Amino acid sequence: MKFSMKLLLWTMIIIAIAFGFSGFYFVNYVFETSLKREVDQALDESSILRFALETAALNIPAKYDVLPDHTVEQIASNLESGGHDEGRLLRLSGESRETLYASEGFEADAGLLFQTDESKRAYRVLHIGEKYYIQTAVTVNALDRVLYLETLKDVSAVFQERSLGFSVYRRVTILVLLLGTVIMHVISSWLTKPIRILTRATRRMAAGEYGYRARQVSQDELGQLTGAFNRMANALEENIRKLEEEIRDREEFVGAFAHELKTPLTAIIGYADMLRSRKLDEEKSFLAAQYIYTEGKRLEAMSFRLLDLIVTRHGQVEFQKTQAEQLFTYLNGMFRTKSGEQFDLVFDYEAGSIWAEANLIKTVMINLIDNACKASQPGGRIEISGRRVSGGYSFSVRDYGEGIPKEEQDKIMKAFYMVDKSRSRSRNGAGLGLALCTEILLLHNSKLTVESTLGEGTCMSFVLPEDVGEGENA
Repeated sequence: MKFSMKLLLWTMIIIAIAFGFSGFYFVNYVFETSLKREVDQALDESSILRFALETAALNIPAKYDVLPDHTVEQIASNLESGGHDEGRLLRLSGESRETLYASEGFEADAGLLFQTDESKRAYRVLHIGEKYYIQTAVTVNALDRVLYLETLKDVSAVFQERSLGFSVYRRVTILVLLLGTVIMHVISSWLTKPIRILTRATRRMAAGEYGYRARQVSQDELGQLTGAFNRMANALEENIRKLEEEIRDREEFVGAFAHELKTPLTAIIGYADMLRSRKLDEEKSFLAAQYIYTEGKRLEAMSFRLLDLIVTRHGQVEFQKTQAEQLFTYLNGMFRTKSGEQFDLVFDYEAGSIWAEANLIKTVMINLIDNACKASQPGGRIEISGRRVSGGYSFSVRDYGEGIPKEEQDKIMKAFYMVDKSRSRSRNGAGLGLALCTEILLLHNSKLTVESTLGEGTCMSFVLPEDVGEGENA
């Protein structure tokens, strides 16, 4: 059963119970009040009749020492005929509770007489046939006799009013319940609308529509729940997008890795088979060995870079305060010896400190400078600089070589991606250097910025914090 139907059902059950109890109490309260008023009136009339009977007995001539029965009957008949209430019946009984006079239709038994004495009045409500009566009984002192006066007062109208009250209240209750059902159905549908919207959104997202969002229709708790659901959906969609990209990158990585292994291995196996299967002259043998050596070194470089990439992604890194000029001094000495004669290396840096793992930053700079050398012609200018900037220290490597096409700049950070594959392989490139740099800088909460113009050169830079406090680790 839907929540809105449950809400509607329980609301109507509670309303029906509340109306039932309140209606029963109200109608009975009115009935009991009316019945009490009729009882009081009947007792008052009984007292008046007793007084009239005693007064009439006193007016009897003194020749009677004891009031005779026929006189009692005559007095009772006169009282009945002289009354103005047509619904009142009388019965007079003697000392032994024998009936001396009774109005026509007085059918009550004598049970009430035995509950009556001179000190109290008695009454009861009787149901005779289809009518209801109030029976009263009092004692009458008529001369030397003690008589018993009973009256019957017709109160059927009071009971009819109670029945009519219940009937009217039942009709009103049914009408209220019908109108209440319609109104509560509208209200429950309105209150549960956010739940239905959330349910629809959940189903569509479960079917794969991760971009679908629930519409927020209120600002109450359910509206806040809708907002929280949408924020959760945004986070879920972003995580799914990242997972899809990661899976796609992993597939591309595996495919590129297999391809990169295939090319040097084919050359190594081919030239090794040539050396094994036939006798070559010295020049050809040297050439074959040179190819095997070159491709083997490329495989070695690729394996080392790949190992560094894996270790960087999963390893623990300890940060410490390092002087930037020490890094530049190390790089200057290394590349002056290695490539100083081939390229115009210009080092320009300011004194400053960084919070980093020095060896990893050296690896980043070595890869960036090595890529700049590969992109430049012999004798080309390469600028390696360091500057203090707001909130950190900036490293940059600029070359004036080939440049990188704009459409390729977002892809060069991926493993095994090379803009010019043939040129990179000829220089023992494997497309892992920038991927490794990206991972290292990610550990340092930094990122590599690429500015490049095709045919004019490339500038790659990143910023590290100068000092974030002792004891912080990545």
